[in-house]
Formats: sequence, structure tokens, C-alpha cells
Amino acid sequence: MIHIFSNMKTKDRWLALLCVLLVCGQVYFDLRLPDYTAEITVLISSEVTDLSQYYAAGGKMLGCALCSALLTVVVGYLAAMIAADFSFDVRAKLFNKVASMGSGEIKKFSTASLITRTTNDITQIQMIIAMGLQMMIRAPIMAIWAIIKIVGKSWQLSAVVAAAVAVVVVSLVVLLAIMIPKFRIVQRQIDDVNRLTDENLSGIRVVRAFNAEQYQEDKFETANDNLMRTQLFTGRGMAFLSPIMMFVQSGVSVAIYYVGAMLINAINVPLDGTVAEIMAAVSDRSVMLGEVVSFSSYALYVIMSFVMLLMIFMMLPRAAVSANRINEVIDSDIAVTEGTETDSEETGSIEFRDVSFRYPDASEDCLKHISFSAKKGETVAFIGATGSGKSTLGSLAARLYDVTEGAVLLDGKDVSTYSFETLYDKVGYIPQKATLFANTVEGNVSFGKSGQNLTDADVGNALDIAQATDFVQAMDDGVNSWIAQGGSNVSGGQKQRLAIARAVARKPEILIFDDSFSALDYKTDRTLRQRIKTDLKGTTCLIVAQRIGTIRNADKIVVLDNGAVAGIGTHEELMKNCPVYQQIALSQLSAEELAANA
Repeated sequence: MIHIFSNMKTKDRWLALLCVLLVCGQVYFDLRLPDYTAEITVLISSEVTDLSQYYAAGGKMLGCALCSALLTVVVGYLAAMIAADFSFDVRAKLFNKVASMGSGEIKKFSTASLITRTTNDITQIQMIIAMGLQMMIRAPIMAIWAIIKIVGKSWQLSAVVAAAVAVVVVSLVVLLAIMIPKFRIVQRQIDDVNRLTDENLSGIRVVRAFNAEQYQEDKFETANDNLMRTQLFTGRGMAFLSPIMMFVQSGVSVAIYYVGAMLINAINVPLDGTVAEIMAAVSDRSVMLGEVVSFSSYALYVIMSFVMLLMIFMMLPRAAVSANRINEVIDSDIAVTEGTETDSEETGSIEFRDVSFRYPDASEDCLKHISFSAKKGETVAFIGATGSGKSTLGSLAARLYDVTEGAVLLDGKDVSTYSFETLYDKVGYIPQKATLFANTVEGNVSFGKSGQNLTDADVGNALDIAQATDFVQAMDDGVNSWIAQGGSNVSGGQKQRLAIARAVARKPEILIFDDSFSALDYKTDRTLRQRIKTDLKGTTCLIVAQRIGTIRNADKIVVLDNGAVAGIGTHEELMKNCPVYQQIALSQLSAEELAANA
């Protein structure tokens, strides 16, 4: 847990040190109160009639109370400010770390878990800092300082306090040993609830289409019930400490006054002695009464310190679990690291040189010894059966993953040597699942740093190339129409066309279409590809597709079969010498249609 605090700002460290000093002052003023209480008790028992002495002691008590209250407010303000500032920094660092992760790292943690770590886990840390700077510092200082004040006054009364502390410590140790494992389980169960909620909301159409509402409700009910049971267990366990503390606190008061009464009674007042001896004995009894009263206050301060520690200990195990979960993300290794190259002599060329790739934790390679090249302005298509590795090839070209063996060369240089900004200025990637953001149409098309300099004419031209102009103009506000998160207020084909427009608008050297025409009709598909060929001359295109009609005019077609190259060539060449391509073509078009199209 300490590791997460290693990056705390210097300013916050100094403020935390100031909090420690202010807490020491606060404890000093609190522990002066019993001394003045004892002084007033002695004055009363000695039947002093000079009111000025009472006013002096009472005034000192009031001053200490006011100073303590003022310091409490200041410490609370500083603690809240430090906690909020620290959580802000950790949340930003965690978000930036997640943003730099590749697909492999995201899958390792899962989206639901990363959301929980960025929200709930950081909240736990913020709470422990805000309360810890007030209670965790104050409690041990107050306990030690109070014990120092009472040690040596009376071993009998000290033994009573020691017994009470022992009961509290044993209770804390036993309960925390039981609770800590449960706190780890709670955070994992929160992940499960978030995952099921996200799954149900994102797949609501499928759930309704298959009449699976009850099935999803049962799954969520199970996860929710498990979380409820675990939280009830931890809540009941921690609630058990409260009556223990109240019992100990009340018991200590009773025991101290009982033992104190015995000690006072043990001081004999010699009735047949001299006046001086009688007055001395009465004075000793008055002093002992004052000590018992002050001792009772100090003992309650010791118990109160453990009560404060109890509150922290109730939160600390869960915060420790949260800190470890945050550290897991921050300390995780990033597979795809940034290079330093910002320029290249060539433009628009890409080459796969004996590339093999294996997904993390997979048992075998999904791509094996892939080699091909594309020159500037060429169109290279990938086709094959489901699971043959077509989309993986596109991901490697866009450097969403790094190759296991071999190299992917972009403009003559390994893609891993480029800085991310340079690489993604060169490459435009349209994923298999079109992703839109909560923004306007124009905001989605000009998304990203490279899109900030686009003019209205650039956005309109990109929409026109992507065959999206008609439906965008039909919207109420045109390019200023709002797109909901994930593009939930537009159709699948419209999402794909907007995603294509977003990539086209930046005019990259290389466009990668990962099955990005699947939701388009044949006419729109053909028109869009023709516009790309005529309007974006010199742009190299890599197309992952399922339909022969989409790729048959490509300059080069790479046929994949179980992760290996089954053939490379034009449509006509592959129809002559590639059985795998022939099977795919004949499964989609008849021999007559192929001949007619030829």
C-alpha cells in the first residue's frame, strides 16, 4: 500500500507534515483539560472560597478547548484537500496508464475491473487519507501521551487501563484477521456486478431479441446476492467491535472510580491526631481525588484513541486491497512501447517480413510466417475463413499488438521504432466494430489531435467519400447533430460510414479497413471503394473482408488458412492456382457469376 503514496506531490507531503504538527498541538490542548479538571476538583474538595482561582482554571480549560477546536477544523480542511489532490493525481495516472495499454493488457484486467479500480478503489484511498491524517495520526499520539501522563501515578489504576487496552487489542486482531480476506472478495465481487451491468446494458437488444431478460436478471441477482452477503458479513463483524468498545469504556470508568475510592479510603484521617496531621490527611485525600478524576479522563482518552484507531482499521484493510489493485495496473508492463522515429524516406509502403504472432497466454501462434508487401497507392486485401487471422494482420499493421517473430515495416522502418504520434498520423485504422463517441457528427469525424486542423470542407469531403452525406444532411442539425455514446442513435451502416469518414478525413498514408464494409449494401460498398481509389490516389489500402465482391479488384489478395498464407495474387491468379480462394469464391458466387464478372 505504501507504494501508491510514493508519488505524492512535494506540496502534499509538506501539508501532511503540517497536519502532524497541528495534530500534536491539538492533542496537547486536549490533554491539558484533565489537569485543570483535577485542579478544580482539588479546589472544591478543599473548600476554597476564592472564586478567582476557579475562574482562572475554568478560563484555561475554555482556552484549551477553543484552540483544540480551531486546530481540528484546520486539520480537517488540510486533510480533505490533500486527499482530494492525491486522488486526482492517482486517477489521472491510472487513466493515462489504461489509455496507453494495448488490447492484451485491457483483456487481462477486463473493462469492468478497470472501471472499478478507477472509481471505487480510488475513493477508498481518498477516504483513508482524509480520515487517516486526522485520526490515524492523532490516535497513537494521544494514546502514548496520555499513558506517559498516567504512568507512575498509581500502579493499581495503570493496571486497570492496561487490562482494558489488552481487551481492545485482542478484539481488533481477531476480527481483522477474519475481515481482511473478505475485503479482497468484496472488491472482486464489485467487479462482477459492474461487468454484468455493462454486459446487460451493451447487449440489451440481444437480450430482448432472445427473450433472455429473466436469465440476465438471475445472473445479476446471483452476483448481487454474493456481494450483499459478503458485505453483510464484514459489516456485522465490524459492528461487533462497537459494543466491545462501549463496554470497555464504561467498564474502565467504573473500575477506576472503584479502585480510586479504595485508594482514597486507604488514606487514614487521624481523628485523635493534631490539627496539622488531620489537615495533611484531608489534603492528601483531596489530591488523590483530583488524581482519580484526571486519571479517569486520561484513561478515556486512551480508550478513545483506540476507538479512533478502530474506525481507521475498519477502513484500512479495504483501502489496502484497493491500493494493491491500483498498483497492479500502474505497475503492469506495457507490451506496446513507443519508439522515437518521427520521419522516414519512403511514404505509403508496408511490408510483413516473416511475421508470426501469438496472443498473450495462447498455446500456439495464430499467424505463422506471413510475408507480403504493398507499395504506395496499392490495395492489398486479406480473405480467409473465420479465425484464419485476417483481423490480427490488420491489428499488427496498426500496431495494436507487436509481432512475436519477424517484423512489420512501415515506410522501410520497423513500426516499433516510430513514435505513436508519427505512426498514427501515417496510419488510418477503421476497426471491425465501429466506435463513435458522445459528440457531434463533426466532432466524431475530426476526432483526435490530427483532426484538430480539419476545416469544414475537409469534414464534408470525408463524409462525401464515405457515402455519409445523405443521412447526415437528413439529420436535424446536419454535421452538428449529436451522436450518442457508442453511436446508439444511428444504424450499423451509418456507424461504419462515420468511422470510415473519421479515418479518411486525416488523409493518412495507409488506410486499414478491418471488415469495415460488412454493414454496407453492395452499391454503397462499391461506390465508397471507387471514391477512395479516385479521391485518395497514393493512399495504400489494406482491406480485411469476407466478401469476394469487396476485394476482387485489389492489386494483391492474401489468402489465409489457419494463420498461414495459402496464396497471394490477383483475383484471376488465385482463381487459377489457389484451392482455398476458389472454395471461398464459389461459396459466395456461382461459376456463371464469376465468369460474367470477369
